[in-house]
Amino acid sequence: MKYFTAILTGASLMSFMTTPSNSLNVTTPDEAAIQTIVESVANLADKSNFESLEKLYAEEVEVDYTSAFGGEAELKSPQGLMTQWASSLPGFDRTRHEISNIETEVKGNQATATADVTANHYLNDMFWQISGSYEYGLVKEDGQWAIEKMTFIAESEQGDRDIINKAVEQATINPSAYIQQQQTQRAVVDFLTSLENKDMDKFAELWAEDAVQDMPFSPEGFPKRVEGKTNLLEHYAPWSEISGEANFTDELVFYPMQDSTMVFAEWKGDVEIIPTGRQYKQRYGGLFHVVDGKIELFREYYDPIVFKYAFGLDKSQNKSDRN
Repeated sequence: MKYFTAILTGASLMSFMTTPSNSLNVTTPDEAAIQTIVESVANLADKSNFESLEKLYAEEVEVDYTSAFGGEAELKSPQGLMTQWASSLPGFDRTRHEISNIETEVKGNQATATADVTANHYLNDMFWQISGSYEYGLVKEDGQWAIEKMTFIAESEQGDRDIINKAVEQATINPSAYIQQQQTQRAVVDFLTSLENKDMDKFAELWAEDAVQDMPFSPEGFPKRVEGKTNLLEHYAPWSEISGEANFTDELVFYPMQDSTMVFAEWKGDVEIIPTGRQYKQRYGGLFHVVDGKIELFREYYDPIVFKYAFGLDKSQNKSDRN
């Protein structure tokens, strides 16, 4: 028995050693990276992980689904594309995108890829399947590949397309964490731009009736907490008269939290204060809680010394002290 084993082992080894190296199907690192991206688009979409999915796309992406839905190809930002997908995909009970036959071609920092796909959609007792192929255009920037063009070519389908409308309805009733996060950040942007533009009507629309603003570092004589929408609007009422040109959004940065209705933000303020003639340059931190597009909590952190100087609350401090 050992004799036959040795012969077979030797024969197998000899066969391996004499196999021509050019017959091996070797995938280059770039090809492997691109194939992983194509597979990840399907996997992350099925998991509704839009935050990770967004990172697979270039700053602008051309999306073409005309063969399935008509219309025209569109140019979208990664966030815009994810917002569109997040408005429907989480409304299904389950989706399953089966990817196969991925082929890639790399030319420098540009690449193309194709893949066959069968997409299955489930909701209650409804089912819809569409099959076809994807064509991708990719670009390599800073050593990373990203999708800049994506075209779906529909070939066949079965089931009920009305499932899409039902899924959109469900996703609207129960928005995904990604959509909620967008709503939260949008409310913060609207809050700051309404102050920049002195649009106090828009400003008023942003607050919940029982909203609260905390200002733990407010100087003496200035409120540290304002409760209720009515009191908040009264608190901000003088703003359009006392402030000149203002900028709060040029360096706005968001730090998302596990609870998508909450976000921490950092920004700089640069405002002319008309009564004192001084420039108010402040650094802010803010914790926001936003529900259904309305701000319920704004906890504001800022430097009280800078505040006192700009508004003339510290008479012992003059402009030269700040230079």
